[in-house]
Amino acid sequence: MGGGKPDPIGERAKTAEEPVIARPGAKIKLAGIDPDSTGGQSKGRAEKKTEKLSKRLAELQPALYAEHQRSLLIVVQALDTGGKDGAIKKLCSGVDPSGLHLTNFKYPSAQEWDHDYLWRIHKATPGKGVIGIWNRSHYEDVLVPRVHKQITEAVWRERCEDINAFERLLSRNGVTILKFFLHISKEEQKARLEARLQDPQKIWKFNPGDLKERALWDDYQLAYEAVVNECTTDYAPWHIVPANRKWFRNLVIFEAVVAKVEEMNPQFPPPTFDPKSVVVE
Repeated sequence: MGGGKPDPIGERAKTAEEPVIARPGAKIKLAGIDPDSTGGQSKGRAEKKTEKLSKRLAELQPALYAEHQRSLLIVVQALDTGGKDGAIKKLCSGVDPSGLHLTNFKYPSAQEWDHDYLWRIHKATPGKGVIGIWNRSHYEDVLVPRVHKQITEAVWRERCEDINAFERLLSRNGVTILKFFLHISKEEQKARLEARLQDPQKIWKFNPGDLKERALWDDYQLAYEAVVNECTTDYAPWHIVPANRKWFRNLVIFEAVVAKVEEMNPQFPPPTFDPKSVVVE
């Protein structure tokens, strides 16, 4: 990062002009982050960069898997139609499935309701050498209940404390955490919902109940702001990704993931024997 005054709403990403990396103490305002932003990138140039980064991730992943000492956890959150599925599908392209663990968190089962809300979450954390990707996450338990006033402010704050402690536990045990909020506009959500109704291959994703949640748009914006500001730490900061343009969304995520894995610098383990002494007949 360059010198000068710190960004008032977070720290700007190194490679793109607009994505924001939230930092502790910096109060994020989603209204101040343009979901239409493309960071000055053209679609063609961004897609070429994304493909290059995808190949780079495919090169790095085998070393992380073979090293078998640490893991990477990628958390993807968004409002309905925010692009979670598409972003994850793109991120997984070219990655060896044996070193990947994808979890889609649905409505809790009866067994999960019988335990604390982090019980099912902890079970899904990636093992050593694995890249784990979560489609929704433990953050659903501090977003939806807040919007629907199902928990008190005191309970909400306790849960945020639990989440920060939980992520700290993971961080102390070799799990590097990347959290992405895919930020779209209300107008873009409208267009995507309408497109689902017209597409035979996507209409199954449409749920009339989504319209009830859409009516709470402003409440969800405030809830996400509160969660990002309360649950941003040095070891697990939030990345706010302008996501109206899918191609820019993909670029931002790949830039962050590849940069983090390169920072981890995974190494293939040396052989435990002298290769020169081995004769293959």
